[in-house]
Amino acid sequence: MANELFISPSLLSADFTRLAEAVETIEAAGADFIHLDVMDGHFVPNLTIGPPVVKAVKRVASRPLDCHLMVSDPDRTAAWYVDAGANIVTIHIEASVHVHRTIQAIRDGGAIPGITLNPGTPASAIAEVLPYVDLVLVMSVNPGFGGQSFIESSVGKIAEIRAMCERAGVCPRIEVDGGIDVTTAPRVVAAGADTLVAGSAIFCTPDPAEALREIRRSATTRMV
Repeated sequence: MANELFISPSLLSADFTRLAEAVETIEAAGADFIHLDVMDGHFVPNLTIGPPVVKAVKRVASRPLDCHLMVSDPDRTAAWYVDAGANIVTIHIEASVHVHRTIQAIRDGGAIPGITLNPGTPASAIAEVLPYVDLVLVMSVNPGFGGQSFIESSVGKIAEIRAMCERAGVCPRIEVDGGIDVTTAPRVVAAGADTLVAGSAIFCTPDPAEALREIRRSATTRMV
């Protein structure tokens, strides 16, 4: 059985001069997580935020902070974000050398560990770590920038990961990030996703709160 549908709006597309207001708006609209995209300018071409911003958001947020590390050395830096107050810390399978150790360190630090894979990485790459994580993040765009188009092959990958989880007897949340809107949300939920990250589809609209609610409505009809 699928988990309850969660929405994790990405602050990457919000106005960085008004982050507290953005958090207040999406929490009032029913956001389940607050998604924070950490980019180091090396693993991905963009540069975004670090622990000080995570700490600042933590002070104004009442929902769990869902921190996605797009960094080249998560084995060394994941602890920074746990210490900054992230509730979920997700690392890339492509970037971690000692993935089991880092996952355990995240859990030992009091946060929920997640694993992420890029569009070009096969689902099989995370098979060995599925029993050790509570969230799998499927990138449905190549990470690094907001507002990209959804990669169609992501739907099949989500279904494959859901099947892998069932065979392994585990039930992590399956989160999808990239090109999520009222059109793609029901499709990824039908494939097995239960957590949706949306940035531009929420914040680049006249009414972010209503945009969030519309994404939830579009996807909820496909939950089982």
